[in-house]
Amino acid sequence: MKENKVNPDFIIIGGGSAGCVLANRLTECKTHHVLLIEAGPNDSDPWIHIPIGYGKNFRNPKINWMFKTEPGEKWVKNGVPTPRGKVIGGSSSINGMVYMRGNPDDYNHWQQLGNSGWGFDDVLPYFKKSQNQQRGEDNYHGTGGALWVSDPAEIHPIAEAYISAGIEAGYKYNPDFNGERQEGFGPIQWTTKKGRRSSAATAYLNPAKLRNNLTVISQGLVQRIILMVQKQLVLNIKF
Repeated sequence: MKENKVNPDFIIIGGGSAGCVLANRLTECKTHHVLLIEAGPNDSDPWIHIPIGYGKNFRNPKINWMFKTEPGEKWVKNGVPTPRGKVIGGSSSINGMVYMRGNPDDYNHWQQLGNSGWGFDDVLPYFKKSQNQQRGEDNYHGTGGALWVSDPAEIHPIAEAYISAGIEAGYKYNPDFNGERQEGFGPIQWTTKKGRRSSAATAYLNPAKLRNNLTVISQGLVQRIILMVQKQLVLNIKF
């Protein structure tokens, strides 16, 4: 067992998509020291950053928790693989890099249930703030954010045939599934930057690492959180 003694103001357990963003935001305040702990390794594996590598990463237990759904009696008796990232950047470091927001009706439904501030018009400014859309800024996209979003440089002939088949079947062509509407057939957008993956780690955590008030521990699985007297906190971490 390895013992590390630090005295942070904030402890973030999990260096996934949310953890990386939170570490960036909290360390913007220079008086706060932040400790981020991730169960998996850092994201130095080249296959993480090469877009085609996502197929390889789905089967890599070093950076994937290898979760499966419960087996079904009549279908998928061994369970369906459900990849979840066990690496700095979390699932944003191993996913297929498709950039797709939730449907506006879902956010509006949350607001109708009494969650004020969660309507689509409320969250859209934050979607725009977070992204650096390479096609430029418009009513639904922003530029200057941390997360790079790109349109495909070219469309594969199979994808073109698929889109054409949808249009022939009576569906509308949709050039932007993150625009005014999500229905239809068309090309998707990617979280890539100049041909490489744009993850929560590269977009948010890497800039935060340049600050001296952030400590990142990788390959540290938090097994227990022990609350002590006098506001002390002890973490049992397996390395």
